[in-house]
Amino acid sequence: MGNATVRTTLAIPAELLAETDRIVSEGKVRSRNQFIAQALEHEIAALKRAEIDAALAEMAQDQEYQAEVLQIEREFANASWEALLLEENP
Repeated sequence: MGNATVRTTLAIPAELLAETDRIVSEGKVRSRNQFIAQALEHEIAALKRAEIDAALAEMAQDQEYQAEVLQIEREFANASWEALLLEENP
């Protein structure tokens, strides 16, 4: 994400902290901060992907949107065909 950092305090279950410290002590990550930041980045990315997937699923069920897509495909069909022919026969 960004390079700017902000100091904060977190309250987490003791088991999570102990497991985090074990992972740090094994050298799998540089520090608690790095590990927690990576975990947050991973979870935020997963949530964003889920939001995109939900939006795509909604679009797939939207009859008006589907009709518009088909209309656009029909309008560009000739241009797409011409582009394919040009690519095959330079």
